[in-house]
Amino acid sequence: MPPAIISVLSCCNEVNDLGADTKGGGKSSAAADKVVEEIRAKGGKAVANYDSVEDGEKLIQSALDAFGRIDIVVNNAGILRDRSFVRTSDLDWDLIHRVHLRGSFLVSRAAWNHMKNQNFGRIIMTASAAGIYGNFGQANYSAAKLGMLGLANTLAIEGRKYNIHCNTIAPIAGSRLTETVMPPDLVASLKPEYVAPLVLWLCHEQCQENGGLFEVGAGWIGKLRWERSQGRILRQKSKPMTPEGVRDQWKEICDFTNATKPTTIQESLASFVTVLSQVESGEVGANPAAAATSVASDAGINPTMAVGQKLPTSSFSYSHTQCILYALGVGMSTKDPDHLRFLYEGHPDFSCLPTFGVIPSQSSIMDGGLSSVPGLNIDFTRVRQPFLHSTSELISEATVADVLDKGSGAVILLDVNTYSGKELLCYNQFSVFVVGAGGFGVKRNSDKAKPPLPPPNRAPDAVVIDSTTRDQAALYRLSGDWNPLHIDPSFAAMGGFKKPILHGLCSFGFAGRHVLKQFADNDPSRFKAIKVRFAKPVTPGQSLQTEMWKEGNRIHIQCKVKETGEVVLTGAYVDLHGTSEGSPEKLPQQGGGLQSELVFAEIGRRIKDLGSELVKKVNAVFGWEITKDGKKAAQWTIDLKNGSGSLHKGPYTGKADVTITISDEDFMEVVKGNLMPQKAFFSGKLKMRGNIMLSQKLEVILKDYAKL
Repeated sequence: MPPAIISVLSCCNEVNDLGADTKGGGKSSAAADKVVEEIRAKGGKAVANYDSVEDGEKLIQSALDAFGRIDIVVNNAGILRDRSFVRTSDLDWDLIHRVHLRGSFLVSRAAWNHMKNQNFGRIIMTASAAGIYGNFGQANYSAAKLGMLGLANTLAIEGRKYNIHCNTIAPIAGSRLTETVMPPDLVASLKPEYVAPLVLWLCHEQCQENGGLFEVGAGWIGKLRWERSQGRILRQKSKPMTPEGVRDQWKEICDFTNATKPTTIQESLASFVTVLSQVESGEVGANPAAAATSVASDAGINPTMAVGQKLPTSSFSYSHTQCILYALGVGMSTKDPDHLRFLYEGHPDFSCLPTFGVIPSQSSIMDGGLSSVPGLNIDFTRVRQPFLHSTSELISEATVADVLDKGSGAVILLDVNTYSGKELLCYNQFSVFVVGAGGFGVKRNSDKAKPPLPPPNRAPDAVVIDSTTRDQAALYRLSGDWNPLHIDPSFAAMGGFKKPILHGLCSFGFAGRHVLKQFADNDPSRFKAIKVRFAKPVTPGQSLQTEMWKEGNRIHIQCKVKETGEVVLTGAYVDLHGTSEGSPEKLPQQGGGLQSELVFAEIGRRIKDLGSELVKKVNAVFGWEITKDGKKAAQWTIDLKNGSGSLHKGPYTGKADVTITISDEDFMEVVKGNLMPQKAFFSGKLKMRGNIMLSQKLEVILKDYAKL
């Protein structure tokens, strides 16, 4: 059985070989010892291990004991039990899979967490041409070897963020296995030395290859990839799909002209999403392409022709209804009196949210204008990606600003100017990513792109937490983005999501209005520009936490999912117009920049869920005065006495049973459990007016129900 090599970067190697014969029988230390001697003779460090690969934990522990860390695993152990399919026994099948596939799984799993913790790892799977192409008499071996490729592809995906790379080789070389099926002179010619350099490079820390499949031997190396024909859609809405239809279109189904080259399961599944969409809309033509992978043909993208081209002008009609619908879609509610000016057309200051400007601009892309641009021979069926008054019609003009090659796809930069009559109303820049359309060999970056900017390296000046509803995406899509990914569970599942996800531009709208309220007093005329980068999806029902930093008239923002901590909008900022001369610049709303703001927001959320239970336990009204630098910065009232409980921000019209004054910093120490309320009281850090005995109930509120 060829050795499985486990090594560390300092040229230290563990050589594992059970010493069995080619069919898996017997046991000997000779094979491993021989390799160890060769490594040591070359000046390397090596130890031998004689355990079976099914004892993966022992193998890895042996390497750790010898060298202290594990960097590289080469899964090379193997045996042969060749039989024609009909003569293959259960034992023939099971032994092959136990050594090749299960052994690779067990050894790799044992090493995985060590690699993850050190943020480095390289794993090589040794497959075979028999697994790729099949080979007579090797059904068991072929199945196990292709199984190793599937395992490697998934490890490449799961390990990517931990700098763990996994690649697969299908070598042809002289070995104890191949000498049983090859002529002796060929075995002697196909030296392992002609394979080892590829393995060494794939294991090097500078090599960024991940998820690759390589055939190698005799001094030649080639990379393999999957290819898929354009295919044919063989059904139409309300009409059955028949085997006769398959027969009649068989030539076209198998035609690899302009074949696509999907590289991820998302790219693969996306074609089926597009087929469903086309069938449902009745847009299936007589000869449709499997266009969802958006793959360009060899000459599909020509940046020289595309850059500077104007898309067909698009028009967008709206009234106050669309403005209000958009405001509701991005989370505005009549529960907040400040929102009424965006929800009621009769309000004296009725306005449309500034971020509504993406809606008419987006329509210029979604109407299919990109497909008319010379030099962009791509199917774009997957691309979804005081200024308004009562009723009007807007005109949007879009221009291709640049085309970038990102390798795995193309990025098309679009500049969109939207006009009301001759007046420029707003300017948008969209980055449209077309999956699979890269590789046409131009620049990766553009000086025409508006760059994202990181936030300052300090605590945010203001934080707002806002809950989305379960129906948020269903409501937002009424503003014009009808992508079924945001409403249909089956479409979401085919895109790799457990549930329909929220529109990125909906999260964008939430963040925009948070800035507008915190730093511009909800005055749309102060809003100048906004830039965001979409990083992660949001599931309807999750809470959005917008963190904001003020730097002059620029507000840096970062938006997270409160429940998971994942950043969904990054590198983002809003530019505000300065205040008019003589007018004081608006400061953040009460409590902005206070750490305690997050705690009270969480307390309010808990009261909604467990208010009645808390009222029974506490039965009191707590007033809070939070200070900053010796001055009152925020005022809160926690009512756990009336009804099912409530939280109030600002002055309270009722009577508090006890009022507590404490600095923002000391309040956080109390919440974290670093400072007991009683100790804070006696040291003068916490001051109380009213029934001071109620301080004993603070722990119930702060410790159990304010965990961030």
